[in-house]
Amino acid sequence: MVKQAKIRRVRRTARNSRRAEGSPAHTFVLLPGAGGASFYWHRVVPLLEKAGHEALAVELPGDDTRKGLRAYAKLVIAAIGKRRNVTLVAQSMGAFTAALVCARAPKSIGRLVFVNAMIPLPGETAGDFWDDTDSEKARKSAARRGGYAVDFDLVTYFFHDIPKPLARALTSRERDEAAVAFREPARFERWPDVPIHVVIGKEDRFFPRTFQRRVARERLDPRATIDEVPGGHLVALSRPRELAEVLVGYVASRAER
Repeated sequence: MVKQAKIRRVRRTARNSRRAEGSPAHTFVLLPGAGGASFYWHRVVPLLEKAGHEALAVELPGDDTRKGLRAYAKLVIAAIGKRRNVTLVAQSMGAFTAALVCARAPKSIGRLVFVNAMIPLPGETAGDFWDDTDSEKARKSAARRGGYAVDFDLVTYFFHDIPKPLARALTSRERDEAAVAFREPARFERWPDVPIHVVIGKEDRFFPRTFQRRVARERLDPRATIDEVPGGHLVALSRPRELAEVLVGYVASRAER
């Protein structure tokens, strides 16, 4: 039996249950990348709350060698419950979990947002993504152009724009992603017929912006929008306000139509 997902629920009061524009409050379901720590979203959640929305940051058992994408998807679907028209936001490797959630609970998803994401093809594994997209070549080429280390290390590629205390806090909560999640195929047929958005951190060194744009255009419907915000790969930690403003803007633009 899959245990109930650990989530941070935003408690809404009568005062903030509706946004300033008068539109109904919305639910964002936030998926972390490799390691599965919901701490990644802890700076964005209160900003979405302030805008009058509900936010569920899902904790995934990334280090559990017995669980992979299917187990992750079950946890996310359990967190969504009976909600409808949810905006599913997936960071980095979280896109593989998002694919299964969309396939298994299509009526719950009203919008899909990728943030510095590993956007999968149907049947692809996260382990194959690197070679399929030439991500390492793109990363190293960007490093040579940018004048920083070509060899990967956490500080250079993940923590370069994050305050040191915050980087330490994240490291203390992160776990190594179990190999099972990299081997399990993303079993879905197609992305849902809902608005799809790609958010790119302009200073992402792990997945450079030109790489992300190419992958998004190759793998998503041409109608998918692509937006750039300041920040690196862990943009929800380094630039939470800018990211939250983009997320809220997606919901506001739909409400105004």
